[in-house]
Amino acid sequence: MKIAMLLDQVICPQVISERTAGQLAELGDLSWNETRENELENAKWVLKGADIAVTSWGSPRMTAELLDVAPNLKLIVHAAGSVKSIVTDEMYDRGIRIVSSARVLSEGVSETALGMTIACAKNLFALNQETHAGGWSHTGITEMYELTIGIVGFGMAGRHYAELLQPFLVDVIAYDPGVTAQEMAALGVRKVELAEVFSESDIVSLHAPELESTWHIVNEKSLSTMKDGAILINTARGSLVDEDALANALRTGKLKCACLDVTSPEPPALDSPLRSLDNCILTPHLAGQANNGLRKLGYHCLWEIRHFLDGEPLNGEVTRDMLGTIA
Repeated sequence: MKIAMLLDQVICPQVISERTAGQLAELGDLSWNETRENELENAKWVLKGADIAVTSWGSPRMTAELLDVAPNLKLIVHAAGSVKSIVTDEMYDRGIRIVSSARVLSEGVSETALGMTIACAKNLFALNQETHAGGWSHTGITEMYELTIGIVGFGMAGRHYAELLQPFLVDVIAYDPGVTAQEMAALGVRKVELAEVFSESDIVSLHAPELESTWHIVNEKSLSTMKDGAILINTARGSLVDEDALANALRTGKLKCACLDVTSPEPPALDSPLRSLDNCILTPHLAGQANNGLRKLGYHCLWEIRHFLDGEPLNGEVTRDMLGTIA
């Protein structure tokens, strides 16, 4: 069996560790893209005669011209998130299956959101500043106990965030019009309307996609309905938040704090009011960017190939019908 490694030499070492490469070699003969390019003729040479292909960011689109060199190709495993840049109808028409590593990427986002949740509840950021300045107090500390945590958006990141919250004695509620109450209940989450997420939650974590319908869902009105001293976490998209309204809520003390891994624009403007607020924690869109964490993508591809060869279900498979609903 031949496995075509179409990742270029810039991306490949970031996502495929030596250990993973060695384990892949135990499954079949590996053909490597030994260039820093993704041009078609080189891709044809790497893919020729392959049964399985591994792709990532920058890999070529799976056109008929490219697929013709690998008539026995049955599986593509994508060591990245969205497959839309490479997938084609021709690929599906030939019965070739494709797997995305989007879930692996989303885990880093939801884990970051959990870390921010705990840090803000414990008031770590403010107490760090106070202690550096010579203080020594325990003000504003809240345990992860008998809190209501609201999730906006129940896709992969939102679901994993809910899973991570399960060991804590907290009530979790969520809003997502595309997810049923039964699906949420399976993860111990109560489905509510968007207004209830804001009004009932001690902490609100945003995990919704960037859509016309989600633009500025955090605004002056929704912020006014939040509990005094509530916390906002955003690891999704900056466009979900009206930053002027948020700055005002933070300035007046309506909110205890906000943790923003994303802003609009990125980076925030030098004169953004958020930069001057001690209770607004800003990070540089790091949630899905951990360098060593990218190698989990390669391991995920190895895991999916093993499942495929053993005839087991592929957890990250993206069918043709799913394409219209994923990023």
